[in-house]
Amino acid sequence: MTRKKPATLSDIAATIGVAPMTVSRVVNKSGYVSEEMRERVLQAVAEMNYRPNGLARSLKRQRTETVGLVLGDISNPYSTEIANAVREGLSAGGFNLFICISEHSAKEDIAAFDSLVDHNVDGIIVATRSNKEGDERLAGIADRYIPVVVVGRDFHHDQVDSIAADNFSGGYEATQHLIDLGHKRIAFIGASFNDRANLKRLQGYLAALTKHDIPIDERLITGKKETASESPGYSTEKIGYEGMKRLLSLPNRPTAVFARNDFTAVGAMTAVKEAGLAIPRDIAVVGFDDTPLALHTLPPLTTVRQPMRLQGQLAAELLLRRIKNREIETENRVLECELIVRQSTV
Repeated sequence: MTRKKPATLSDIAATIGVAPMTVSRVVNKSGYVSEEMRERVLQAVAEMNYRPNGLARSLKRQRTETVGLVLGDISNPYSTEIANAVREGLSAGGFNLFICISEHSAKEDIAAFDSLVDHNVDGIIVATRSNKEGDERLAGIADRYIPVVVVGRDFHHDQVDSIAADNFSGGYEATQHLIDLGHKRIAFIGASFNDRANLKRLQGYLAALTKHDIPIDERLITGKKETASESPGYSTEKIGYEGMKRLLSLPNRPTAVFARNDFTAVGAMTAVKEAGLAIPRDIAVVGFDDTPLALHTLPPLTTVRQPMRLQGQLAAELLLRRIKNREIETENRVLECELIVRQSTV
């Protein structure tokens, strides 16, 4: 069976006996055409199932009106909030969104970046963790004046806008809350002690302990083991569960835990309950993000709220601005976090 050839502007013009320019004016909403003629053209467009040639239009205007978004840990509601806010912002500006997932490695980052560039997107928003090889490729893309915005990624370039929550202050405030409640043996789940140079939440935790002269015990800092060349990956429920099990096996277990994110906190809480312990009587737990599930854990989770939706909105706004004018000054925005106290600590 021979596939029917898509209708063209010339086909429509020939069918209704007008010049192709007249059809073009109606389809592209440019120039004057009488209302009667407009209706005739639109009827023919519908009957012949005409669709504009997106590639030809993009070549003419030097834009594809598409943007790429690179996300990590797609199971985490944080990624969903970012994606929805970005999509809404871009849609209002007349742009479509392509999403790539990079959860585990620099190799996945690079594959996502290259795929989006090969598809001639007008700009890229990156919301994955920083890594050496991925950052090098991203810098090369920015050097080609392809608009880039990073969300929560520790990446700096004079042509790249960035948006991030104040993870250091959030980590500090979460730990300070536990100290104020009288805890001195406070664990961190979601990264290893060796990750402290790359993880601001962990840095905030360590700073709060140091401020109050609480000794730092590396055995209380636990997460997935990374190789020497890797940056700390995403922390999951499984990591929270396994990390809490290790902490509970210590001769002197912690009385409180700061989990790197809410997913990790949920895993930790499961392990605490399986051990026959009560939250917060035996072990207090704090998360980070304030995802919707934090309110529905048992007990409800104390957590640090970061403005997830606002980060996505600003990312779309800054990228659209840079697409229109690539010579504007770079913006680097750090957004405040807020401690939300619930029954998992008090």
